[in-house]
Amino acid sequence: MDTAHHGSEDGPLVARSRAGERPAFRALYERHVGAVHGVLVSRVAPQDADDLVQDVFVAAWRGLSSLRDDDHVGAWLMGIARNLARRHHARARPTPLPLADPAVEALVDGPAGRAADEHAAGEILDQIRALPEAYRETLVLRLVEGLTGPEIAAATGLTHGSVRVNLSRGMKLLRDVLRKEGWP
Repeated sequence: MDTAHHGSEDGPLVARSRAGERPAFRALYERHVGAVHGVLVSRVAPQDADDLVQDVFVAAWRGLSSLRDDDHVGAWLMGIARNLARRHHARARPTPLPLADPAVEALVDGPAGRAADEHAAGEILDQIRALPEAYRETLVLRLVEGLTGPEIAAATGLTHGSVRVNLSRGMKLLRDVLRKEGWP
């Protein structure tokens, strides 16, 4: 995924997508799928996020005519993801988070093997999901999806400064919570 390309470079792809060009929409998908997935993982179980990613892009394809600013398609897609996640919670009971993702290992300073453990990774993701929304999204986009600060800013429409603050404060809150839970 190449989220470094955004803004004015998305506008022509949106216009071509509206005209029915599937390769242009595929390019938008490839640019934004990681950020959309990150938003969903910050709100729903990972196995549900995978399915909802497809729903987001189907809704986007059908709703391209409602997009007001073609250059902000990334933020629009993330809004669709947030709305679908809310609807998902309204109709489904929460499920445990069986995440076993090596990227979560970066969250703790402890032994490398602990975070790789499926149960431990699920506990960490549960803690991230309990954080305020702004921190939750930016942390998942950074730690799970591997986006850089500028990529997160481009994907969310936040300023670079806001992303830095959210990541810094979110990591501090997460470390504090994990330490209280007995993590090193």
